[in-house]
Order: sequence, then structure tokens, then C-alpha cells
Amino acid sequence: MDKKKNYFRDPRILCSLCILGALALAALLGNWVELYWPYDTDLSLRGAHPSWAHPLGCDLNGGELWVSLLRGARVTLYVMTLTVLLSFTVGIFVGVVTGYQGGWLDTVLMRLLDIVMAFPGILLAMAIAAIVGPSIHTLIFAIAATGWTSTARLVRGQVMSIKEQDYVLAAIALGASTPRILWVYILPNLWSVLLISAAFSLSGVLMVEAGLSFLGLGAQDGAPTWGSLLNQGRTVLLEAPHLSLLPGLLILATVLALNFLGEGLRDYLDVR
Repeated sequence: MDKKKNYFRDPRILCSLCILGALALAALLGNWVELYWPYDTDLSLRGAHPSWAHPLGCDLNGGELWVSLLRGARVTLYVMTLTVLLSFTVGIFVGVVTGYQGGWLDTVLMRLLDIVMAFPGILLAMAIAAIVGPSIHTLIFAIAATGWTSTARLVRGQVMSIKEQDYVLAAIALGASTPRILWVYILPNLWSVLLISAAFSLSGVLMVEAGLSFLGLGAQDGAPTWGSLLNQGRTVLLEAPHLSLLPGLLILATVLALNFLGEGLRDYLDVR
């Protein structure tokens, strides 16, 4: 049976793609809501439970919770995507340079990487967010400042293995330039590994973003996030449990979908 058909028939993959597709759709709807749906509040509806008039209930400001969740999906997707792109850009550059060049440059950059990895990632991100000030882009920078290290180590190991392959040694013997070797012979062999790593990195970024937002160090630009909504519901957990339950379930479903997608990609792309 075709291996590609096996991949798309995997129920984990199908469920993951449906959940992630719904997240992308929610992010688009959140953008539309931001433009055309005014965020009306009514303090008399503060913490109202789900009903026909208010399908998902109301938040502590008396606004529709579903509107906040849609806007939170947009912020979450933006933070996840930009953070992974930034951390992967830095990680790939450092990993390729150190893995291919070696020597003193590899020693210096790897020791720098060890220093960064010696600090717990979320604590370093918390420190950066607290010093610079909470905002969406500060949050992205804080997470990417520690997230590039795992990508750099992964890419370095792969490059060190690939550059010893016969086709790379033959290209070097024929006088191919270093940029050509990297672009034609090494980078194309990294995409499958990077694609798998990206799926797991997205789930990790979501967890860190939700944690920082829960602690009040996330986006403070007027845009709600799932972590901030979770923190908001914490204060009225017994009176209005839906305020914490719904964003918590969205975070859980998205993390599981990304992890299942990463496992499926690993099974499909790993030739071993």
C-alpha cells in the first residue's frame, strides 16, 4: 500500500489536521471579529454561564467569551509561527556554520550554546519579558532567545554526518564552492528533520507562551491570549469554571494535535 495513503489514513493525523485547520480558521475569524465585531462589555453579564444568548458564556469584563477565544487564537498562531521562524533561522545558521566549519568557531559557538542552555528556558524568557516589558513582540523575542539552541544542536549533528557522505566529499574534490555545497548537498537533506522538529517546537512555544501569559508576562497590547484568559478564570474558578476550562481545553487540544502531527511526520519521513 502507498506510504502516503497510510500517512493520511492515520486517525491521529486526520484529527490533528482537523484541529490545526480549525485553529487557522479561528485565527482568520479572530481577525475579522477584531475589525467588524465591537468588543461590547456589560458588567451585569460578568462571568455569565453559557446560554442560548451567550453560547460560551461571558468573561469577567462582561464580553462574549467566544470573541476573546477567537482573538486569542489569532495571537497564539501569530506568536507560535513567528517564534519558530525566528528561532529556526538562528538555529539553522549556527548549526550549519558550526557543523560544517568545525575548528575554533565550533568550539566558541558551542560553548555559548551551552551557557544559554544552562539556564531554564522559561525562567530566562520570564526575565527578558520582565526587564523589557510585556508585549507580543517581547514575548516572541524572549521565547526565541532560548528556543534556537535545540535547533542548532540538531542541525549541527546532522550537518556533521552529512558532510562525511561520499557525494559531499566528491563535490569538494571536484572544487565545488562552500555555498554550493551547503545549498545543493546539505540543506536539502535537513528539511525532513526540521519539519518534524518544527511540529514539536510549535507545541513547546504554545506551552511557554501560555505559561508566561498566565503569569502576566505575555501580550499586554489589548489582545487576549489563551493563557491570560486561563489566568482570568483562575480567580473565579468555582463560580465560573468555564472561563478556565475552555481556554485550557483549547491549549490541550492544540498541543496534542501538534505532537501527534510530529509523530506522524517522523514515522512518514524517517527512512529507518
